Amino acid sequence: MDKLNIGQIISFGSYNWRILDIKNDSALIVTEYIIEQRSYHDVYTDTTWADCSLRKYLNGEFYDQFDEAEKSRIIPVINKNTDNHWYGSKGGIDTEDRIFLLDIEDVVCRYFGDSSEKLYKPGKNQRYWFERKDKNNSNRRALLKDNKKSVWWWWLRSPGRVSVKAVYIHGDGNIGIQGNNILKGNISDGKCTGGVRPALWLKL
Repeated sequence: MDKLNIGQIISFGSYNWRILDIKNDSALIVTEYIIEQRSYHDVYTDTTWADCSLRKYLNGEFYDQFDEAEKSRIIPVINKNTDNHWYGSKGGIDTEDRIFLLDIEDVVCRYFGDSSEKLYKPGKNQRYWFERKDKNNSNRRALLKDNKKSVWWWWLRSPGRVSVKAVYIHGDGNIGIQGNNILKGNISDGKCTGGVRPALWLKL
């Protein structure tokens, strides 16, 4: 196999994926585009990543789209689910996932530029948004797969202000730290809901 690099786009299954990290013989990848729109959970009730319907879907129906050879390359990992840095709402228990969503530390500190100082030292005016002028916002913008000229917002697995909200990336790349409604997403969008960009660790 040719040498792979962070930032490179690869094909796996039916999707194109961006390499976010490489460790030894494995790579963390995330879909290059928002591949579909789904609710975070199928009931409007308190939940965390561990119990939400989107996690069940990604590790069930979505995972089963891959053939056996592809499944053998998807590495199960233990994910830490941290509390909301501003509101203290609980991230829930650690989870073992084959397919997962990125969390706020992934998108702020690790894989889309480093804005960690703003995360670990929250400003007093940070109540709804992470930082409108953050230099790394443009790195977090994502396009819809079926309309590559259209940006949309996409879910993270991190909890929002309360346990019926989850953090998300706005269309402009800023982070909605208060979160969107887990069932209806951004209610002003009507019937549309949050974008899904699955991530996984792939055996190279």
